[in-house]
Amino acid sequence: MIKPPSLIKGDKIGLVAPARKINLEEIEYAIKLVDNEGFVPIYNNDLFSVDNQFAGSDVLRARSIQQLLDEKDIKAILSARGGYGSIRIVDLLDFSKFKTHPKWFIGFSDITVFHSHINKNFNVQTLHASMPLSFPENSPEALKSLFNLLRGERAQYNIDRNPLNKPGYSEGLLTGGNLSVLYSLMGSASFPDMDNKILFIEDLDEYLYHIDRMMMALKRAGVLENLNGLIVGGMTGMNDNEIPFGKTAYQIVREAVEDYDYPVCFGFPAGHINDNRPLIMGAKVQLDVNDHPQISFSE
Repeated sequence: MIKPPSLIKGDKIGLVAPARKINLEEIEYAIKLVDNEGFVPIYNNDLFSVDNQFAGSDVLRARSIQQLLDEKDIKAILSARGGYGSIRIVDLLDFSKFKTHPKWFIGFSDITVFHSHINKNFNVQTLHASMPLSFPENSPEALKSLFNLLRGERAQYNIDRNPLNKPGYSEGLLTGGNLSVLYSLMGSASFPDMDNKILFIEDLDEYLYHIDRMMMALKRAGVLENLNGLIVGGMTGMNDNEIPFGKTAYQIVREAVEDYDYPVCFGFPAGHINDNRPLIMGAKVQLDVNDHPQISFSE
């Protein structure tokens, strides 16, 4: 996988809204933070367009992203927020100039569409990390590690032990993101090849039986069988029916991979949580699940 160049002081970071609408007040804190970190935030009024729940029409959102993909002096593209909408525009984009001059594409949740599409089709790494809408609530560690990774620092995480973990050691390229979004990509040109990969998943505000349905779909499609490992982040704000499903989201995931012998790490601090640590999608990762689980990235 191609790793985009690290950023230096004065580099420009373009802000986009590929999905749900956003307003200036919601991201003022983030704009100041990007500036304080030594980078130049770039955006225009198109960022604040409104088309019902979307940040402008599909054509407008795609045009805004295309401009940032094509401009050589934009060194990273930072999604202002998620929501829903990326899947509607990804096929409208031309990545030919991006392939020649790759840059970091940053976000999580709905931005899983871009992580998967870019990693698979253009062999370029992307950054699964927090977005400006969440910056005011994010932990200092989450924000510090995001900007440190952009500057080229190596990432390594020590994780609290979870009783559902499956011990072991493995290596592989990291893929995945939001489980619901991955599920929506199945069968498309954006769905990642999972063989020999380390899969990361997280989700928000889903019914527990939906989590089970998605995990069963991945299992029946053979997606889970040939993984090298699985990392499970936040499963936040899960919902249950009046008649309880009977398992937590973590228990549902563990049951789905029970027959496989690769390591599984639960409780990684990434997803719809305040301590949302960045992950380099498409990078080689070492997953060591023992009494003191550790996840580290190769140079």
